[in-house]
Amino acid sequence: MFGRREAVPFAFVAEAQRFRSNVTPPPRERPSLSEVAGRTLIGLTVAAGLVGSLLFGMPALESGPAAGHTQQSEASQGR
Repeated sequence: MFGRREAVPFAFVAEAQRFRSNVTPPPRERPSLSEVAGRTLIGLTVAAGLVGSLLFGMPALESGPAAGHTQQSEASQGR
């Protein structure tokens, strides 16, 4: 049913934990000015969208009628 798993010597596992490569990775390229400006604009757009959604959504979250916006039906006017 299952294939036989071979035992791994403990020394090999311990050695694998300590392994360090002697090859250094290449230095990271610095982002260009246009990339930095693009990332900044995207971040500002996302932040402005969140703030705008809060500003436009707050009136919908208020409970009860607003102080200056009361509605009266024709039945309650007593005609």
